[in-house]
Amino acid sequence: MRKNSLLFFMGSCVYPAMELMYRGYTHISMSLAGGVSLCAIGRICCGPLKNRPLWLRCVTGGTLITGVEFFTGLIVNRRLHLKVWDYSDQRFSVLGQICPGATLLWTILSLPAIGLCGAVSRLPFVKD
Repeated sequence: MRKNSLLFFMGSCVYPAMELMYRGYTHISMSLAGGVSLCAIGRICCGPLKNRPLWLRCVTGGTLITGVEFFTGLIVNRRLHLKVWDYSDQRFSVLGQICPGATLLWTILSLPAIGLCGAVSRLPFVKD
């Protein structure tokens, strides 16, 4: 429980911070998406896939984050009409919520996320 709580907290801080650096603004829903994403990476990429090739773990992490972003976008942008982000102008976007360029970025950023999950797992006070 402590591990997931710590990962969720870290993801909920880092994801919106990255958005603030990149776009200059963010939305509270990005904290939720970041927390869920880092927990998913910790659960899958640093769990059952732990001994798999790093490239596979990064592709899986990028896919997980893209999935979280897609479902968050369906709720926040499409259902609630908050217009937090819109990839409609990007080639091959899906409903304006995800696009290949963002997925590639998430795949690359999965590398430090996987490292962070591993570091958290090694903390003496953290339990699964």
